[in-house]
Amino acid sequence: MIDLTGLNDQQKEAVLTTDGPLLILAGAGSGKTRVLTYRIGYLLDSGLSKPSSILAVTFTNKAAEEMKSRVRELLMSSDLSSLVDEVRWVGTFHSICVKILKQYGGAIGIDSNFTIVDTQDQQSFIKIALDNCGLSSKEFNPKSILAHISSAKSNLIDPGEYQKNAVEYFHSVVAKIYSEYQGLLKKNNSLDFDDLIFTTVKLLKEHHKVLENLQNNFKYIMVDEYQDTNHSQYVLISLLANKYRNICCVGDDDQSIYAFRGANISNILNFEKDYPDSKVIKLEQNYRSTKKILQASYSVISKNVKRKDKKLWTQNEEGDDVVIYKSYDEVDEANWVVSKIKEMRDRSVKLSSIAVLYRTNSQSRSIEESFLKSAIPYRIVGGLRFYERKEIKDIIAYLRFVYNPNDVTSMIRVVNVPRRGIGDKSLEKALALSNSLGVSFGEMLLSQESFVGIPDKVLEFGLLYKDLVVNLSKMCLKDYIEFVIERTGYLKMLDDGSLESPMRIENLKELITVGSKYSTGTAKQNLGDFLEEVSLLEGVGEQRSDRQNEDCVTLMTIHSSKGLEFDIVFLVGMEENLFPHSNAIISESEMEEERRLAYVAITRAKKKLFMTCVHQRRYFGKIQRNSVSRFITDINPSIVKIIDFYDSDIENEEVSVISDKEESQFSKKFILKPGQKVRHSYFGVGVVIKSDFESVTIDFGGDIGNKDLILEYAKLELLD
Repeated sequence: MIDLTGLNDQQKEAVLTTDGPLLILAGAGSGKTRVLTYRIGYLLDSGLSKPSSILAVTFTNKAAEEMKSRVRELLMSSDLSSLVDEVRWVGTFHSICVKILKQYGGAIGIDSNFTIVDTQDQQSFIKIALDNCGLSSKEFNPKSILAHISSAKSNLIDPGEYQKNAVEYFHSVVAKIYSEYQGLLKKNNSLDFDDLIFTTVKLLKEHHKVLENLQNNFKYIMVDEYQDTNHSQYVLISLLANKYRNICCVGDDDQSIYAFRGANISNILNFEKDYPDSKVIKLEQNYRSTKKILQASYSVISKNVKRKDKKLWTQNEEGDDVVIYKSYDEVDEANWVVSKIKEMRDRSVKLSSIAVLYRTNSQSRSIEESFLKSAIPYRIVGGLRFYERKEIKDIIAYLRFVYNPNDVTSMIRVVNVPRRGIGDKSLEKALALSNSLGVSFGEMLLSQESFVGIPDKVLEFGLLYKDLVVNLSKMCLKDYIEFVIERTGYLKMLDDGSLESPMRIENLKELITVGSKYSTGTAKQNLGDFLEEVSLLEGVGEQRSDRQNEDCVTLMTIHSSKGLEFDIVFLVGMEENLFPHSNAIISESEMEEERRLAYVAITRAKKKLFMTCVHQRRYFGKIQRNSVSRFITDINPSIVKIIDFYDSDIENEEVSVISDKEESQFSKKFILKPGQKVRHSYFGVGVVIKSDFESVTIDFGGDIGNKDLILEYAKLELLD
């Protein structure tokens, strides 16, 4: 017997509502997985359904395994243990479609022993398709073409329809390759991931008996995370549920954050239009967060227009105020976060209960550096440490080879990145030649006109290398790193239209930001120090990267944090154009998605929430002064505690305000000139490098180095 006494009234209602269309709007931390589990248990316990007649679909393998595990645990703890192994239709969209195609795919010519190709195989097939069509993969990037084909399949557009709608030349090329690619897959008895759903929908639409058989079988259908479904998934579920209409969709439109992957929030928003006889149950009791954290989250998400209103409440404690720290810059921001975490660790708070969340992957760099320097263990979830990312390692390899002509290891890493047609034999021949001549490989390239026998492709690389070396003394390090990224063709290679392309380009721009710290002198003068700094950070990171079981802080993007929870959350980079992202500023729909992303971030916190912004940020090598994020100003001031870097008494955690009179005297007093000595309350004594009426650049020496300060806030003391 399934015991429902542990459920609240809304959860119990959702479990007991078995017939007809049902939409469960499950707010963050409201126990939706528990409801789905008990719903399956109740359907079996009440005799309403056989195990084989229940279809439960979710998105990730992890979520599917968790649901299977909970169902097994629930059935084993009741008198239904004999049914455990008969609950077979619980899984991801893709795994469910594989089962259907294995059983019925023969109706549309799909052999039951088909193979599923991975991304690498997909790219290989695209390259073959390009070649078969007389096109070059250098002119048309395979990743970009694959992204367009994937989008087409997610919208159930076949090659023929794609061709009809192709207006631009590139789209007509994609249509041609799409058709050829599908032919290659069929010839190899293979399907890609998008095909699994696309082909299953095709099967159900074209073969009524198969559809009827599956509709008769699946009397009860449940879909988790319905807000994340795309068009093909929506059509698949609609077809299967069309007979009994016992469809239960669980989701939260406020947590729809995957539009860039094709998710269509309209699917959940229009559920009641699709099923006019549907019932809607809201799960609004939150079991995760404090009252103040929930109040903050509602202040943000309630500004969205396209949403189904729900307001989370909790019986948890009131909790602490949301702490907002207005830091000087990204370094101070990272150091403040680390200092707070140190304080918590000293009070025996487990590091594993703490998370640092950021909008973009590239933001992790300054946070990581502060963690490494302070010996605070951390792990990156859903990605690599900054200096372990391929694009970063590649550009660092270029810089190392420029700095050290003997660094053959770095040269070998990038000599063919981007591809330059230098084969293994040509490279071996060139290396053997440099060894026989007794000169380094780099020196040989720089003086290639003096040597005979260097392969042609290596000679071409030598011209590039020579150009990189010559320009080393012509510009500052920041500009030089940017020059290397563009001159080598690396930026063009990354800009391939793939989903990960913008993120990888942002990482390279963040590397330029690191270089901008060396603002005096040429790249030639500073490259050695820069590479030494990178090597030290890499070394410390490698020493700690294998500590999987160590108590450590979690760092991740907000997208990666969905579905997780932590006692303490630091949400960094809360400024306009960073979060919300600059791409969303002029688009209402994208801004609403940014707001949902902020809601997801805030609701990861159980007990304490810290949000940080900066007065100025060195972003992609340039100083930016953005206003505080609207997602901070949306929050009711009564539940917020503000700490400001420029506060004269920061220990009291109150905001200081400069009067008009003080500001006037301040501006009048400090018209600084290069060479003058000044004292800053935080950075100490420094020498002015350059100044205007708004800002000043000061060299504080040592580890601090150069700092760009806003005169209005700097509160400098003139020493001479």
